[in-house]
Amino acid sequence: MSEFIEGQTFEGIDFKEGELSKGEYENCVFRNCVLSDCNLSELRFSECKFESCDISMSNLANTSLINVLFRNCKMLGLRFDTCSKLLLSFSFENCVLNFSSFYQLKVKKTNFKECKLQEVEFIASDFTGSVFSNCDLMNARFENTILERADFRTAYNFSIDPDLNKITKARFSQSGIAGLLDKYKIEIE
Repeated sequence: MSEFIEGQTFEGIDFKEGELSKGEYENCVFRNCVLSDCNLSELRFSECKFESCDISMSNLANTSLINVLFRNCKMLGLRFDTCSKLLLSFSFENCVLNFSSFYQLKVKKTNFKECKLQEVEFIASDFTGSVFSNCDLMNARFENTILERADFRTAYNFSIDPDLNKITKARFSQSGIAGLLDKYKIEIE
């Protein structure tokens, strides 16, 4: 039987010792918790905040993330592409999301602020209107990705092929233009 938990704060808990109760979490805060390698499948998080948590390598199969904020979290190798697609929405501030996947997700207007997104898979996803503010996108993979009206002005280390992605009205800084021309192997000074 699943529980309904509302407005609670979970602080300093290592959920590897005992699993998070199956159910729905609404307006809850998870602070300094260890959720790495946990089975979070089938759980529902709505209007929740995760602050300074380690969620790396957790199972997100059919997990609902509805308007969830992740701040100062370690989130290595997460498969967001396995989450429930219904009402999926989240934002990230100062998080490490290296080796994670957003494959085929439609998550328009997603905000990434000061995040490490190295080796992240954005293939065949829709990030229309999203903001990548001061984000490190080294070796992130963009292919058949919709990035229309996305903001990359302060992002760095990205390589986005305009022929393989939709970038109409996306915003780039002058120094970031090199990331759009990588495939040509030219030197820009």
